Amino acid sequence: MARKTIKECRRCDMRELISNVLNREAEAIRELVFSLDEAQVDAVTETIKNCRGKVVLSACGTSAQAARKIAHTLCCVGCPAFFIPPSDALHGGLGVIGEQDVLLLLSKGGYTKEINEMILPARRSGARVIMVTENEEGEYAKSCDLILRIKVKEEPDRFNMLATASTLAVIAVFDAVSISLMEEKQFTKEHFYRIHPGGGVGKRLAEGE
Repeated sequence: MARKTIKECRRCDMRELISNVLNREAEAIRELVFSLDEAQVDAVTETIKNCRGKVVLSACGTSAQAARKIAHTLCCVGCPAFFIPPSDALHGGLGVIGEQDVLLLLSKGGYTKEINEMILPARRSGARVIMVTENEEGEYAKSCDLILRIKVKEEPDRFNMLATASTLAVIAVFDAVSISLMEEKQFTKEHFYRIHPGGGVGKRLAEGE
């Protein structure tokens, strides 16, 4: 039997690694069903549902990409939301937040200075502040109105540092929250078409699918 070339061995190793990462990330999302605090999820969902203003999201680094995605999904189900970079927020951008708004902050470890500096000004404006974090015992998380703890056992990289599985977990939870809000609002395809007339989705809706 012919021996595999070095290139073939590397290809097999890479395939095995990719498969392993996908399995571990899928498992991290499956475990959320058991690890999430239902009372926290319910409180966050109700707060967003009852928001008469805007849902303003902010985060740094990889969490910022998750926050942008969450803001877009909320808009898609009729909940006005947008992302503001912490650097802009702390230099006048906080003026967009009012007493009818919800400020939704993402900070994996709960130590992000720029995020934590937004809490007090937002609360002084009368906004409700939600912190999504792994560290619900953190000083700053405790100063928010609500905490949503989302934690995975580990990241799939060998250093356990790349925010991969944890980022997917946060997005998955807010996908579920958004779909729950969609059902609560009795969201119809007509509503969806008004919000999303473009692309393949808009075409399907226009054709009555």
